Amino acid sequence: MRFRFSPIIFLLLGTFPLFGFAEEAALPLKLDRTFKKTPPPSEGGAAFISAQHVEAKKDDQLEANGNVELRQGRQVISAGHLVYGQVSKDVLAVGDVRIQQPGSVVSGPVLKLNLDTYLGEMLQPRFEFSENHARGAAESVQIAGRMNYIFEDASYTTCPAGNDDWLLRMSRLDIDRTTQVGVAHHARVEFKGVPILYTPWMDFGLNDNRRSGFLGPTFGSTNKGGTEMTLPYYWNIAPNYDATIAPRMIARRGTQFNNEFRYMNPSYVGQIQYEVLPYDRMSKLQRNRVALVHSQSLGGGVGSALNLNRVSDDEYFRDLSTLVSGTSQTNLLREGVLTYGADWWSASAKVQRYQTLQDPLAPVVLPYRRQPQLSLNAQDTLADADIRVASEYVDFRHDTAINAQRLVLYPSMSYPLLSDLGYYMTPKLGVHHTEYRMGANNSTSLPDASRTLPVFSTDTGMVFERDDSFLGNGYVQTLEPRLFYVYVPYRDQSQLPNFDSAQAPFNFAQVFTENRFFGSDRVGDANMATLALTSRAIDAEDGSERLRVMVGERFSFTAPRVNLVTTTGNTNTSRSDILLSIGGRVSKAWTLDSLFQYNPNQSHTESYYTMARYNPEAGKLLNLGYRFTRNTLRQADVSAQWPLFARWHGVARLNYSLQDHRSLEALGGLEYNQACWAMRFVAQSFTSATRERSTGVFLQLELNDLVRIGSDPLDALRSSVTGYTKLNSIPAEQPEDGLR
Repeated sequence: MRFRFSPIIFLLLGTFPLFGFAEEAALPLKLDRTFKKTPPPSEGGAAFISAQHVEAKKDDQLEANGNVELRQGRQVISAGHLVYGQVSKDVLAVGDVRIQQPGSVVSGPVLKLNLDTYLGEMLQPRFEFSENHARGAAESVQIAGRMNYIFEDASYTTCPAGNDDWLLRMSRLDIDRTTQVGVAHHARVEFKGVPILYTPWMDFGLNDNRRSGFLGPTFGSTNKGGTEMTLPYYWNIAPNYDATIAPRMIARRGTQFNNEFRYMNPSYVGQIQYEVLPYDRMSKLQRNRVALVHSQSLGGGVGSALNLNRVSDDEYFRDLSTLVSGTSQTNLLREGVLTYGADWWSASAKVQRYQTLQDPLAPVVLPYRRQPQLSLNAQDTLADADIRVASEYVDFRHDTAINAQRLVLYPSMSYPLLSDLGYYMTPKLGVHHTEYRMGANNSTSLPDASRTLPVFSTDTGMVFERDDSFLGNGYVQTLEPRLFYVYVPYRDQSQLPNFDSAQAPFNFAQVFTENRFFGSDRVGDANMATLALTSRAIDAEDGSERLRVMVGERFSFTAPRVNLVTTTGNTNTSRSDILLSIGGRVSKAWTLDSLFQYNPNQSHTESYYTMARYNPEAGKLLNLGYRFTRNTLRQADVSAQWPLFARWHGVARLNYSLQDHRSLEALGGLEYNQACWAMRFVAQSFTSATRERSTGVFLQLELNDLVRIGSDPLDALRSSVTGYTKLNSIPAEQPEDGLR
């Protein structure tokens, strides 16, 4: 639940002297007060009174004393003494009066109430709402219906009883429990007794339902923009439409307007984002960004999707984004897709292009446009044989590189010769056919070409299991040998263009595939077998994989001749690198993942990565990682969230390149988490471009279920520290009735 502020500019009172501040005088309680608007009589039903002593009085009055309870419907009024008019339905209750309804309790010393109109008043009330575990007090309350209260000179907090670290004080608080909305007039927020925020009007929800209004402001500072503040306004247009308008005032650049519109219907869903900085005082330019994501079901198995992105200039994200993921964007996707799906076949049509954001010190090659890309795929089973057909037509276009049209057709059939719980053998036969029709920019005069290659593979394996135990724990241990053989004859492909092929990384996923390349422009020749052995330790109680060990190697009977990169060393070797992977949830707290690639032909390690995570409980987290690629990469990555002392937690990340002797990303911060509020201080620095760094400082005070004040570091923490836990969002145990 978030509070919504009035559009009148609020003040951060903690930064200004509090001269001339005055509250409205508390209104004295008058039990004979009349209400200008009288609601219709309620249908509360019969009233039942129980007490230690009940006595009938004149004029049809009942007087009850000692543990009095008046029940009417789902409402209970309890008091020490109660006078009830059987005709007038007037109630006068005195002494520890308590009105209890589903979700709320209002208590005080004196209550006057009419059970028909449900109009009344109470002196010095205290209230509790179970939906958001809020509580408060006031000088008086006017009861204007079963679900409506008007509190005068009130205070409000979500802190537990006995803790008033923050309070919302207001001259008047209107509560409408029918709509679950509260409205505060002349409200100020006090933190540790110091006023820090003022607004003449604000409304808030008593539950998590969406409501229009201003959200809490955020403040921050970056080395490229200086001090900044964002004040978002949330507009709940309809149950399936909403918008957020968030002006962002950047000291050195100007005001950026960030706008987001979301929509959802049974047949379609989407989101539109538009950001504009009308005049950037540093670049002297107007800067903007537009993004649209839309998907829709057109009926009859037909669907469509749009993904459009555009920014005004190459430096947009590097100058204006505060996240690592934002500054690293290079190619912005623009595509439209039309799809059709039936029982055994599917088709799609796509138009795709990119906006490429160039770094002058590290330029990248512009990707091809696909105008259009058509695909048709089918899959069916015939006499236990799996029959598949994959086909694709693409018109590749580029302003400077060669253009061409490419047609790919790949029918295949696989048949399980053996298929049982303990073993399997599945041979597969296919034909990969490709045709090219060359177009513009054919500077080397490549002719139209075609390529047809048979592809044969066999996947064979066995699974052995046995029950085992270690340190008193029961496990199922498996032993899973696997043999994968693939044969593809050699065809000279040096005269074929390359639009979308790349060398696939050598890992366990790739060694069990038919092609050594991504894409369709290169089909690697192969006469090779992959032999792998996997062993797992599976917890007998919860089925989790406690330990997994995999080792595998590929053996070539003839040396591959189709390559995209110049090969080095002995190209006639029959042995590939050896892969070794060790991982699993080795204990409730420790998780491990690793992959090693060893070159047996040259007796050295080609690459490896290891990652270990220690996470015994929420708020205790340690990530340790290291990546190595021979002559290319050496990176250490450490991140943590850990309790320091009392309620203080530390959070940090360091991603350091040992190859370049520089930090790629550094983040450090402190968090203080109290029962109903939290404070975070985070500093972050990361590489945003070649020889450029972006630095930001975040300082945030969050008052639970009220407002966040300051710069928001949560996105940075979640993206940089994998597994980060927002501590004050962990639900606390509540009493069974939900009330304190």
